[in-house]
Amino acid sequence: KTAIESSTVKVIKVTGTITITARLSLQDQTGKTIYGASGAKLVSTDQTKDGSGIINIKRCTNLIIRNLIFEGPGAYDTDGWDNVILDDCQNVWVDHCEFRDGVDGNFDIKNKSDYVTVSYTKFTYLKAPKAGGSGGTDDHRFSNLIGSSDGATADRGKLRITFARCWWAAGCRERMPRVRFGKIHIINSYFNSTVTNKCIAAGFEADIRVENNVFEGVKTPIDLMTGYTAVTAVGNSFVNTTGNTAGSNTAFTPPYSILTLAASAVKADITAGAGATFSGNTCGSF
Repeated sequence: KTAIESSTVKVIKVTGTITITARLSLQDQTGKTIYGASGAKLVSTDQTKDGSGIINIKRCTNLIIRNLIFEGPGAYDTDGWDNVILDDCQNVWVDHCEFRDGVDGNFDIKNKSDYVTVSYTKFTYLKAPKAGGSGGTDDHRFSNLIGSSDGATADRGKLRITFARCWWAAGCRERMPRVRFGKIHIINSYFNSTVTNKCIAAGFEADIRVENNVFEGVKTPIDLMTGYTAVTAVGNSFVNTTGNTAGSNTAFTPPYSILTLAASAVKADITAGAGATFSGNTCGSF
């Protein structure tokens, strides 16, 4: 906690399992790296509205978060906190992490956050959802929200986010991700939760490129919601899926080049490499 709150500490190595008794706050900092040794976990056991969540990251720039497991107590719809929130942050790289069992969600990005890459990261729910929350959803295993509301118009022109070689795995029900406003590139990722209602959800003014991913045994790989801008779906593989697989309109073209796998190579690559899989030196490159 002291290291995270100190702006003079630039590199934090996490070893072992640390149980968070009060949600951590990383605010108004730049140039910080948080990385885990093999098996490192930050854990919260609090399912209450006000006490849940592991870390809230706000108004920060130039961050790297790598090789860490963030483990919550399980989904419970009380309008609580996510395992991790990026709020008004820019230039962030989340790499080889695993997000499990968030109360409200696993990892949300909102409020003018911009230029974020999430790579080789796994999202999952291993604990049963708790019913009876004040929000009214008895199964709130909703993993990733991009943009907090249709009224958050300051997000226009922001929320430029890449999900590359990520895995929405067992237990994810919705929001993989659910997008408002942003330009989101989802490439070479794997979706295979058996409890899905829907996977990628294009919400208000969402502009999404869905490229060379694999959807296996899921419902509604692409949900075109009211008010979306565009979804381009290209090169994807759909295996034993039901519901919509098509995009609509023409989404943005990413202003970068990225090494791209054929869809046929994605499953093996992701299941071998996504998550907090580094066992030694964590300084390798994507």
